[in-house]
Amino acid sequence: MNSTYLVVMAGGIGSRFWPFSRTNHPKQFHDVLGLGRSMLQLTVDRFAGLCPPENVFVVTNRDYAALVQEHLPDLPADQILGEPIGRNTAPCIAYASYRIAQRDPQATIIVTPADHAVLREEEFRRLMRLAVEAARASDVLITLGIQPSRPDTGYGYIQYMDEHSLPGGQLHKVKTFTEKPNLELARMFMESGDFLWNSGLFIWRADVIISAFHQYLGDIAEVFDEGIGALGTPDETAFISEAYSRCRNISIDYGVMEKADNVYVLPADFGWSDVGTWDSLHRIGKHDENGNMVNGDVLLYDTTGCVIKTPSERLVVVQGLEDYIVAEYDNVLLICKRSEEQRVKEFVADVKAKKGVGYN
Repeated sequence: MNSTYLVVMAGGIGSRFWPFSRTNHPKQFHDVLGLGRSMLQLTVDRFAGLCPPENVFVVTNRDYAALVQEHLPDLPADQILGEPIGRNTAPCIAYASYRIAQRDPQATIIVTPADHAVLREEEFRRLMRLAVEAARASDVLITLGIQPSRPDTGYGYIQYMDEHSLPGGQLHKVKTFTEKPNLELARMFMESGDFLWNSGLFIWRADVIISAFHQYLGDIAEVFDEGIGALGTPDETAFISEAYSRCRNISIDYGVMEKADNVYVLPADFGWSDVGTWDSLHRIGKHDENGNMVNGDVLLYDTTGCVIKTPSERLVVVQGLEDYIVAEYDNVLLICKRSEEQRVKEFVADVKAKKGVGYN
């Protein structure tokens, strides 16, 4: 366990979750599920027993470093890695991997987003232990694939091969990655039985992922190779500012995972959701007898299938709505059909253009 490290990616804004998730207070710092813990806190809690606290690193925007410290007061400031600008997941993972490898060349690293929900945590931990053992023993890049429960067009898909598995037979060689498909393709994937949702959870040894950066993202590897001596020193902040100005905006999926030939997937079913949208929150939340997911001081009349999240200090009365989102936070109220929630990004862009940046 002492050579297992956790990297929590906590720099995103989560704009699809507006107005609850805002630039100055993204969703990972909110109690989205109404459990008394923020998404970031729940994420770190989930890995208790899988790696020691001194091996937990959080990568976030520098603007959110104080928020991370507030939510994780026991996490040393040295373990909060601040990005000067967002450059997607590849530079984020490179930064954390190089930093950890400098400290422990034999490290096995788990990478997780900060804003996912897991309903069956014991099963989650069992699968993570299995993946960590496999990554420690083999030169492989492992991702967790979620057994799909519906033909969802909001997730990427991973196709795997049964005939190429690691010893034990539970981890399968990846055949293809497919970005968010249309509904017809998503249905075909579901019916085929050999496709999984891409969870964005990764497990690998530090030396294996750094080797993959050299092979597939040589420009990013070159940047971080030059700064190895600065990592973990007072020069780190200045180096990272310069490094990120040279790194392109690219995801780890597109930059490495879709190209590498040593990628394996572990099929998983532990009640997962990326809580990326209001509809996904409705799907995993607790419902009343009319299918409403409610968090707030709310009275409902003739209302079904809604997700309602409002401030506890404000009484909200709703009558006659069916399958709507009613969400209020920080002087913004959103009322939107659940079926139209993909337009939330459009709303945010319009608000920014017409009302200024204070609402985005």
